[in-house]
Amino acid sequence: LRPGDRLVINDTKVIPARLFGQRRRISDNGETFANVEVTLLSPDGEGRWLTLCKPGRKLAVGETIVFDGGLSAEILDKGPDGVLLGFNLTGDAFDAALEEIGKMPLPPYIAAQRPADEQDNTDYQTMFAERRGAVAAPTASLHFDDALMARLAARGVQVTKVTLHVGAGTFLPVKVDDVSDNKMHSEWGQVSPQAAAEIAATKAEGGRIIPVGTTSLRILETAARDSGRIAPWAGDTDIFIKPGFEFHVTDGLITNFHLPKSTLLMLVSALIGVEQTRAIYDAAIERKYRFFSYGDGSLLLP
Repeated sequence: LRPGDRLVINDTKVIPARLFGQRRRISDNGETFANVEVTLLSPDGEGRWLTLCKPGRKLAVGETIVFDGGLSAEILDKGPDGVLLGFNLTGDAFDAALEEIGKMPLPPYIAAQRPADEQDNTDYQTMFAERRGAVAAPTASLHFDDALMARLAARGVQVTKVTLHVGAGTFLPVKVDDVSDNKMHSEWGQVSPQAAAEIAATKAEGGRIIPVGTTSLRILETAARDSGRIAPWAGDTDIFIKPGFEFHVTDGLITNFHLPKSTLLMLVSALIGVEQTRAIYDAAIERKYRFFSYGDGSLLLP
């Protein structure tokens, strides 16, 4: 990185979005209970959440899932995207219950090895985490710490914060043969007036804008999509960046390696080219780099 460059980081904070409860069913034989694991995906602002439930097939609309901490949820709907739950608590009461009984939603490749513990409440947050709402960490900035930030500041690299509440859909594989048919998930994000002004000033002075993570990149390019230049913006974005995309703000990217057949790999390919992406992955595999959230990090410059 060079003096005058500006890193753009995502200040979203992961909520303890994994809940363990019991499905209550009332029948002629009385009440029966079954264990259910619930992962929150996205809220609708009215106390309802789209969720993943395991096991989901045996759940029926109208049934209740009871959790500890006075929290319960009615099953409102089931569909291909998940199970819609209506919780009995909202706002601060819901947040407090989550903090008491929720577990961090670790990626499957970690969760399969061990359950989430108290240390994960710290480890699975970036040092920039401030605004609650993500159900997955913006993992590229897990690599940053105070010592690195001090070195960047000494070099004259500046930092701007934006927000994109990462949803579990970020990591879903693409299941269509023609990527133009892929339905992109939606996530809430914001570029504040201050952030937009800082980024515009850096661009005007010839500095490079380098998002830390695909989430930061997606909200920046969303905010610039209409006018071709950065502007304040807030709302839900379902921007899908694939080869052929015209970047208006981004000059580079700090990111993890991403799985094949993912929208994230398509985003990287759009920025640096498909052949370059293949070459980087070949080198990483040959050298046995550690992949995934706590492993690699890379600076990609087109």
